[in-house]
Amino acid sequence: MTKLSFKAAFAAIAVISCSTYGATAQTAVKFALDWKFEGPSAPYFVAIDKGYYKAEGLDVTVDTGPGSVQGIARVAAGTYPLGFFDINSLVKFRDQQPDQKVTAVMMVYDRPPFSLVSLKKTGIKTPKDLEGKIFGAPAADGAFAQWKAFVKENKFDDSKVKIENVGFPVREPMLAQGKVDFIAGFSFSSFFNLMQNNIKPDDISVMLMSDHGLVLYGNAIMVNPDFAKANPKVVQGFVRATIKGVIDTAKNPEEAIKSVMKRNETGDLAIELARLKMSLRDNMITPWVQANGVGGVDMERLTKSIDQIADTYEFKNRPTAADIFSNDFLPPASERKL
Repeated sequence: MTKLSFKAAFAAIAVISCSTYGATAQTAVKFALDWKFEGPSAPYFVAIDKGYYKAEGLDVTVDTGPGSVQGIARVAAGTYPLGFFDINSLVKFRDQQPDQKVTAVMMVYDRPPFSLVSLKKTGIKTPKDLEGKIFGAPAADGAFAQWKAFVKENKFDDSKVKIENVGFPVREPMLAQGKVDFIAGFSFSSFFNLMQNNIKPDDISVMLMSDHGLVLYGNAIMVNPDFAKANPKVVQGFVRATIKGVIDTAKNPEEAIKSVMKRNETGDLAIELARLKMSLRDNMITPWVQANGVGGVDMERLTKSIDQIADTYEFKNRPTAADIFSNDFLPPASERKL
């Protein structure tokens, strides 16, 4: 081989090596949120802005979603290999479509934000007070999906509740206008959406379902089974980087919210920061998470939550807790501690 041809061959090898490395170093990953770019979505954008995904070799794109229930089908179809949706709805999805083995790989809302929200003037203080009222609920809402279990746990007559299927955009406006008496929603969404509809904070009443008998978990990161099998290190890297984003967000929400506002120019900074702080306090950084680290679940509690779903839902192909949640993609607990 001549000196020139040797150099040419070496250069070609270098190009191939760089191309291969580049492809490996920047694997494109599409990730679907349950909803809009609001305060609670900060961890993902923090992970992007701080280069945590990039350090794992991932080029992550985050998109908005249609609600915490409907998006599961997007993950099952592979439209999005990873998504952020309601784990209780996943239990029902796996029962109804046992061949679609979508699995949760990281818990984010250790305590779910499922709530029933009203204005204090309606006099709703306890579940029993819901009788005789008009209930505005989007069919695709994760909180509304728990309604029957909530009714069973609290033993009131839901036949005396008139349910109206309302769209997400009009849910809080209808409550503010008195067209419905209470609504189902995520606490940190409906509370601040009502404020944006000129309702004073002191006039808003939030009934968290977890304060009234529900042991359920909330939203988790889910993965398409074929994608997980073919790309286990990608899933592991995504989870590891996201956990870092959660931890950074918990430590400094004032800084983290900047990553959201860069992508939501029409949002109100004060409201989104308050929304983020509420979600951190009530849903993400619970006493259990503080003791055990970000991202995992108590499998015994998850089993009990499936039992609770079975109280009001007839299973045909009942999944187990191990079917629903996998620890295989979580980093060691020492890396998940706050």
